[in-house]
Amino acid sequence: MADTETHFFSIDGPIRLREGGELAAADLAYESWGTLNAEGTNAILIFHALSGSHHACGHTPAIPGTGTLWQPEMQDGWWNDMIGAGKALDTSKFFIVCANFLGGCYGSTGPASLNPATGKPYGSTFPHVTTADQADLQVKLLDHLGIGKLHAAIGPSVGGLIALAFATRFPDRVKNVISIASGYKTTVLNRLILFEQILAIENDPHFNGGDYYDNDGPLYGLALARMISHKTFVHLDAIERRARQDVVQSDDILAWYRVRDQFQSYMLHQGKKFTKRFDANTYLRINDMWSRFDGAIEGDAATPELLFSRCAEAGQRWLVFSIDSDFCFYPEEQTELTKLLEQAKVNVMHVTVHSDKGHDSFLLEPDYYTPHISWVLGKD
Repeated sequence: MADTETHFFSIDGPIRLREGGELAAADLAYESWGTLNAEGTNAILIFHALSGSHHACGHTPAIPGTGTLWQPEMQDGWWNDMIGAGKALDTSKFFIVCANFLGGCYGSTGPASLNPATGKPYGSTFPHVTTADQADLQVKLLDHLGIGKLHAAIGPSVGGLIALAFATRFPDRVKNVISIASGYKTTVLNRLILFEQILAIENDPHFNGGDYYDNDGPLYGLALARMISHKTFVHLDAIERRARQDVVQSDDILAWYRVRDQFQSYMLHQGKKFTKRFDANTYLRINDMWSRFDGAIEGDAATPELLFSRCAEAGQRWLVFSIDSDFCFYPEEQTELTKLLEQAKVNVMHVTVHSDKGHDSFLLEPDYYTPHISWVLGKD
């Protein structure tokens, strides 16, 4: 597999964010595949998921500034089966771009980045970010790359929330919108699950209010947060299949309790593994962004109909995917999104994928998505 290179787009400030925060400047890390045509009309922008990265395709052995977080498991693109010549996102036809979110830990400016005013990591001072902020900054990246109107914006999971914000804030900048296992407004259930994860990190004795970069950081809290979330990403049947039969006791975390079965051992392993590749402050910023998502608010619209009427007027075409075994973004959420789009007279197609892989299906089962995506992208 060919090596890919991460590029950096520097945005001059001041960058004023919706929640009142401000950055003097920021970098967005991104990668691209394929060739942009002379008219700049064959571009597709991908928004990655919560703990994903801009490295969607190819092999990237290292990213400057990521330290030890860029683990071997991250080096192969998370959508290698979807991006490439002859694949759903066909690089012989399209120019594909994916950027690491602001607040991220894989090259874009985030809490672990050095604040030029202090020479120390931003830590607790890094501002809140919203999906609207993410969309606004990625428009600047498109301008930098010479891309006027996208052929498509695609977002799985949390990336689908940002794709929605992008499509409604800049309706004339995108022709097709593909939302995979995402939604229109964060549910009460997900808000509570995200709050549990935030509390897990905040209450780790090593969190230190977010200023922990001179010590080991809130590793236990981040591991617990990942364990809370992991069971919503992976179907419980899949956890049962994946869990090893041998039980490993983690004496560095548990003093009194003994791990009783392979499922507890599996989840503990997943949590601890995650701490090696992700920053707790980034996890908090993205979870906070997700927790407060409401499409109308992010798009500065009074009602969903007014929000999506922009998409109808711009002639957008939407493809919405549900996964019937999804415990993270339940299929009812995509049904609601589709209904709101239909009420606003947007051209929308809703497809339900039948899978036993749960939310992670979009990462693991490209054959279920490729025909529909290829059909939409191939239309005039």
